[in-house]
Amino acid sequence: MKELVIISGKGGTGKTSITASFAALAKNPTLADCDVDAADLHLLLEPQKLATHEFVSGHEAIINQEKCTQCNICYDVCRFEGILLEDGKVSVDPYSCEGCKVCVEFCPADAIDFPESVCGEWYESKTRYGTMIHARLAPAAENSGKLVAQVRQAAKEAAEKANSDLILIDGPPGVGCPVIASVTGTTAILIVAEPTVSGEHDMERVLKLSVHFEIPALVCVNKWDLNPEVTERIEATALKAGAKIMGRIPYAKIFTDAMVNGQLVVDHPETDAAQSIKKIWENICQTI
Repeated sequence: MKELVIISGKGGTGKTSITASFAALAKNPTLADCDVDAADLHLLLEPQKLATHEFVSGHEAIINQEKCTQCNICYDVCRFEGILLEDGKVSVDPYSCEGCKVCVEFCPADAIDFPESVCGEWYESKTRYGTMIHARLAPAAENSGKLVAQVRQAAKEAAEKANSDLILIDGPPGVGCPVIASVTGTTAILIVAEPTVSGEHDMERVLKLSVHFEIPALVCVNKWDLNPEVTERIEATALKAGAKIMGRIPYAKIFTDAMVNGQLVVDHPETDAAQSIKKIWENICQTI
C-alpha cells in the first residue's frame, strides 16, 4: 500500500484542490484529510458520513464545588492561568488548562476531578471516489499530531477493507507536529509550492523535513506563470536537495470557480490547469 501526502510549506498554495483532483484521477484511492486544525477537503468531495468517533486525548481539571474549601492553593500553583478566581470562588478555564495535574496533586480537599478530555471527532465517510477519513479538532484543543496519527491509522484500515493500494493524504501546511505526523513513514511527499518569496522559503523548510525523515520528495509549482524567474529558482533548489520535479500548473481562475460550485478542477478537462494536474498525476504514478 502506497501513501502519498500532499503538503506545502505555507497555506493557500492549492494543495487541497490538487488532492481532490488526484482523487478523481486515481483508481480506487482511500482519502485522508490530515489537516485536522482546519480540514476542508470535505468541502470539495461532499462525503457522506458513515460513522463518527470521539477523539479522547489528555485530561482536564474540573473543580467539585461541593468539596472545595476555597483555599485557593490551586490558583497559586497553576502556571498556565488555568484557574479563575471570581467572587471568592475558583473554577477552571478549559481553554487555558494544560492538563498538567499540579492542581489535583496540591488540593488538600481532593476537590479536583481529572477526567479524560474529548478534544474532537473523527469520521469515516464515503465519497464518489472512495472512502475518506477526516476529523475536526475542538476549538483551542491540542494534540493535533495524535489526531493525525488516528486519522492515518483509520485510513490504512479502510484501505485494506476496500482493497485500495493507494492512500491520498491532504496534509497541513508548515513543518510542525501535525505535518511530521502526516509524513512519517509515507511513500512520498508532494510539495505544492508557489512562486513567491514566502513560498520559496517555506518550500525549503519542507524539503529539509523530507531529507531528515528520508522520504522521497516530489515538487510541483502552482501559479508558476505569475513569476517564472522564482519558479525556475524553486525547481533548481528542489533538484539540488534531491527532489524530483513533477510539473507546473498555471494561474487559473477555474480553481476558484470550481470550488464555489462544489466542483473539482479536473471536472473541466478543457482548461490548462486541469491538463497540467493530469500530467502531474501521470508523472507521480510513474515515479512511485
